[in-house]
Amino acid sequence: MAKNKILIVGGVAGGATAAAHARRLSEEAEIIIFERGPHVSFANCGLPYYVGGEITEKEDLLVQTPENLHARFNLDVRVMSEVTAIDPISKRIEVSSVNSNDKYWQSYDELILSTGAKPLKPPIPGIDKPGHFTVHGIPDVEAINKWITTQKAHKAVVIGGGFIGLEMVEQLQKRGLEVSVVEALAQVMPPLDPEMAGWLHKELQANEVTLYLEDPVTQFNSPNKENPATASIVELKSGNLLPADIVILGLGVRPVTELAKIAGLVIGEKGGIQVNEFLRTSDPHIWAIGDAIEVQDFITQEQVLIPLAGPANRQGRIVAENIFGNSMKYTGTCGTSILRLFDLAAACTGVNEKTLRRLNLPYDVVYLHPPAHATYYPGAHRLAMKIIFHPDDGKLLGAQIIGEEGVDKRIDVLATALKARMTVHDLEDLELAYAPPFGSAKDPVNLAGMVAQHVVHHDVKNAQWHEIENLNTNQSILLDVRDEDERSQGFIPGSQHIALPELRQRINELSKEKEIIVYCQTGQRSYFACRLLTQKGFKTKNLSGAFRTWKIATNKMAHKKI
Repeated sequence: MAKNKILIVGGVAGGATAAAHARRLSEEAEIIIFERGPHVSFANCGLPYYVGGEITEKEDLLVQTPENLHARFNLDVRVMSEVTAIDPISKRIEVSSVNSNDKYWQSYDELILSTGAKPLKPPIPGIDKPGHFTVHGIPDVEAINKWITTQKAHKAVVIGGGFIGLEMVEQLQKRGLEVSVVEALAQVMPPLDPEMAGWLHKELQANEVTLYLEDPVTQFNSPNKENPATASIVELKSGNLLPADIVILGLGVRPVTELAKIAGLVIGEKGGIQVNEFLRTSDPHIWAIGDAIEVQDFITQEQVLIPLAGPANRQGRIVAENIFGNSMKYTGTCGTSILRLFDLAAACTGVNEKTLRRLNLPYDVVYLHPPAHATYYPGAHRLAMKIIFHPDDGKLLGAQIIGEEGVDKRIDVLATALKARMTVHDLEDLELAYAPPFGSAKDPVNLAGMVAQHVVHHDVKNAQWHEIENLNTNQSILLDVRDEDERSQGFIPGSQHIALPELRQRINELSKEKEIIVYCQTGQRSYFACRLLTQKGFKTKNLSGAFRTWKIATNKMAHKKI
């Protein structure tokens, strides 16, 4: 039987989607959305681009207005209305007007919590000074633009190197500000593994962004004559003092769960609202979606917090279906995401190596650097790809890609393969679109499957970049098979050089008593060399990702504290 009254607390991706889909399922239901802010459905992910001017009109950020939602779906949308309490016994909520002292109770048959997440603001001394901003809604970016203009801001300090932080770094720099980014960890973009984040460190530095890694903020000081600024002087653990005309706080978010706690709902270990596979909370008539909930990691089965718009949208549809009698399951989140940083795109899906190490789960890794499209077609740029898979059956566990073009479509293929529980063998067999401007006959995804298959089938043994530093030269030889002109541009210290075309003629220069770790520029020629040497009775390993991966992973300029 159709439910009579559905109340939704919070709009944006999850809540607005749930409301619209519920209306499509029932024309008779009374559906009310409560939003404490002025906008019920806006493009949260587009906020930084409004600051940078790529999105020129504020109205372009508004996905739907209350008027449009009422006209199109007959939804009752109440903005500037904050839900302050839930009475699950009587099945009602308390609503307070943000602009007055008015309060009232509203009954429900089913309640959906889409309360989202809010920016973290740790108790750092001085963090609430004027000129310090989070990026959470349209009023925030309007205030940022006004501050930059009225204060004639020149120096910006961004605290935090996650998605919002790096997007703001890019947009502020494009707007002409001198930008520094401060990160307490040893890398930006925590979903990436450190050696992959090195590409982003290099890109930041190439665009004159000053990068402070492993150097957290200790306090925000007031400007003075010695250190003039219009916002604050950011003091770091190292003692560095950074004058800031504007400070952007991109320290991450935490789920908004106050209402859930008032209602007595179960909160998970990670701090999000606990839901079952149907997205129902511990109360049978209360559902929860979006950034406020804990979800199951699709690979590890851990409970995790993954605040992404795509999952929130899907969850909104699922909850609406289940309220009207369906039994749709939310099968977990892969964490598929992408970031543009100046000329690079960085994307990932599935689990990273850091997590697998922490959980002590079996895995193997390959790196490769294929061109994004056919090299004979002008403008081909190489991708940096990391593929993580189970060492026994080759099941895909995760992927990370960085490059100038073609990153988005490759990560989407890999995310689809991951969700379908494909193996690296399946990747080789995928039939993907090819024309010279777009790809190659062997697409990078196909090549990733081939390279990983070699490892699963034991056609070649891999060495990883981090193993080279402690190489025992009494037991191993590091062999560079690149051409002389490539080697002249840089090589791994201690390596012996025999170019691949000369290898058969000079094979007697190598010892069968030692293991030979072979590298080239990107990994293909070293694989050829390994196959040749193995068939001649040598013990070999291929340096996965070759010189290109080793160089970025060990590049002190791309990882050091500045």
